[in-house]
Amino acid sequence: MVRQRRSAALPEFPWDTLADVTALARSHPDGIVDLSVGTPVDPVAPVIREALAAASSAPGYPTTAGTPALRASAEAALRRRYGITDLAPDAVLPVIGTKELIAWLPTLLAIGPGDAVVVPELAYPTYEVGALLAGAQVLRADSLTQLGPQRPALIYLNSPSNPTGKVLPADHLRKVVAWARDRGVLIASDECYLGLSWEAEPLSVLHPSVCDGDHTGLLAVHSLSKTSSLAGYRAGFVAGDPAVVAELLAVRKHAGMMVPTAVQAAMVAALDDDEHEAVQRERYAQRRAVLLPALQAAGFTIEHSEAGLYLWATRGEPCRDTVKWLAERGILVAPGEFYGPAGAQYVRVALTATDERIAAAVARLA
Repeated sequence: MVRQRRSAALPEFPWDTLADVTALARSHPDGIVDLSVGTPVDPVAPVIREALAAASSAPGYPTTAGTPALRASAEAALRRRYGITDLAPDAVLPVIGTKELIAWLPTLLAIGPGDAVVVPELAYPTYEVGALLAGAQVLRADSLTQLGPQRPALIYLNSPSNPTGKVLPADHLRKVVAWARDRGVLIASDECYLGLSWEAEPLSVLHPSVCDGDHTGLLAVHSLSKTSSLAGYRAGFVAGDPAVVAELLAVRKHAGMMVPTAVQAAMVAALDDDEHEAVQRERYAQRRAVLLPALQAAGFTIEHSEAGLYLWATRGEPCRDTVKWLAERGILVAPGEFYGPAGAQYVRVALTATDERIAAAVARLA
């Protein structure tokens, strides 16, 4: 008897459903403006590339735990950039891009059948995929009252949100932390967009005003893909509860989940240098400043979007109709339904295109 393939239990890969509208957008005489995927388009800073090259001759296996320099740089950057204190260097673990960590986190922590994983009502699809890979139940909820008497094994938080750009206030984060601790529930906070704030100041779940400096039961997931344009390097890390990080390390050693030595060196350079991050942030700010009013002038309502790399937009119609309307103008965006049923009338518009392509989108919207 052939066992059911694991892939059969997973939803269709969302981006595979955009083939028709992608072809339509590409047919525009001036070419496509792809605002669908949040993939960086700007060059990697020289200081990072130089560090990568300098470490490229390392012939041996990398360390799964990360080099001492990388762990120290991550701790220092979290303290300097986001006010996170009381974090020990051994409470930091590099990962092969944060999508990899999120997809395998339930499995790595032995969460499985009979367990529940809570994801936001509008959420990055990989939270659900990771739970399904582990055989766990998925619960969509934005408030604790929605959970009732249930005691999940894991709660995902995401602030600033992908896709909406919504920022969770400190009081909300504190309530979730207190509720989870009372029940022994782990929190994984996806903070990949923490450094991209526009109209609100997001806080890490590890910030002392949220957790009082106690990281028990808390993980914060950080990526260098957005703030340092390192999506192609697969450079991320997780930090928080030392006991949980140690458990992840123990399993990842057996599974061979190692970040290449040269990439670890590049991460050190990226984490130590705030100047290139500020330059990249300003690029996104300028693109947002022209794209947001252009969408509003074209009849879109922008909701949330106070931080992060996306504009959460609606015309009050089914999202696939909006996607097609934009594709007819050579602009490709992501349907809101990718992120949950609550996104059925929204589209996610990424700021990750060159200045020239953003300008082209603005002209077409006009």
